[in-house]
Amino acid sequence: MKIALLSDIHANLQALNACMAHAKAQGIDRWALLGDLVGYGGNPKEVMDIAMQLADAGAWILQGNHDEMAIKPPEGDGSMGSSSALWTHAQLSATQLGFLKSLPFTALSGPLLLVHASAYVPERWHYVDSERAADLCADHALQTYDARHVVVGHVHQQSVYYRGTGHSMMRFEPTADVPVPMPSHRRWVATVGSVGQPRDHKPEAMYAIYDDVAGRMTFHRVAYDHASAALAIRAAGLPEFFAERLAQGR
Repeated sequence: MKIALLSDIHANLQALNACMAHAKAQGIDRWALLGDLVGYGGNPKEVMDIAMQLADAGAWILQGNHDEMAIKPPEGDGSMGSSSALWTHAQLSATQLGFLKSLPFTALSGPLLLVHASAYVPERWHYVDSERAADLCADHALQTYDARHVVVGHVHQQSVYYRGTGHSMMRFEPTADVPVPMPSHRRWVATVGSVGQPRDHKPEAMYAIYDDVAGRMTFHRVAYDHASAALAIRAAGLPEFFAERLAQGR
């Protein structure tokens, strides 16, 4: 089964549409959206409509920290993320907010665990951004979910952490469009990057496809109309930085 793994869409409709078109051309069998459907971007309603349609068709959809913020925006917090959450909350319908609230933190399919952040206390939104954090994530995935393989988002970067003959995780940085062997006997954690807000100084959207039969994962970068996504942010009256960062990949 080929699973399209999309995370951190951040209400970027243009990036989502581009990644979905790319994934469909690869002949994927199932969709998985790993959280942060909204936040920062200018098209939360449209992105939510797509997510809900995918859910009706059997996709795995998870809740991320920005989704949680949009459900109940924090009070008295002057951060840019909070201001975006307040605006997003006002844009979404009661049905869409209810859908967000109903989303789980994890999804399990055999030895594969999907989670927005770390498998270590998923609702605390820990980042898997180092070998040590990957070790903690992998250990809790095995202990709590009996899962040897973990796919996460949240960090807006694409990486593979794997456990070889030693006791600690090792980090590997994948090359776009080059399949990475993911043997079933080996424990690993993969971070699939961000569809709507890459932060590696490149504007192209990120997502990955996992083929559990072939035992490999391919990480993709997809060009999209980030200028139109920035226009939607400006039209919404959101902070200019949210628009500028799309072209800069930060």
